[in-house]
Amino acid sequence: MLEALVCPVTHTTLRYDGQAQELVSEAAGLAFPIRGGIPIMLLNEARQIRA
Repeated sequence: MLEALVCPVTHTTLRYDGQAQELVSEAAGLAFPIRGGIPIMLLNEARQIRA
């Protein structure tokens, strides 16, 4: 199912980080959390991964 999800900003594929429980968009520099098995694809919930 994760293959169907894309970054809401860039519409590019996401990388799953199992240790951090996040979906990472390298193109946007954002990491979206996964809580209770549900990806939270909201920009205000994303964490910046680069400055």
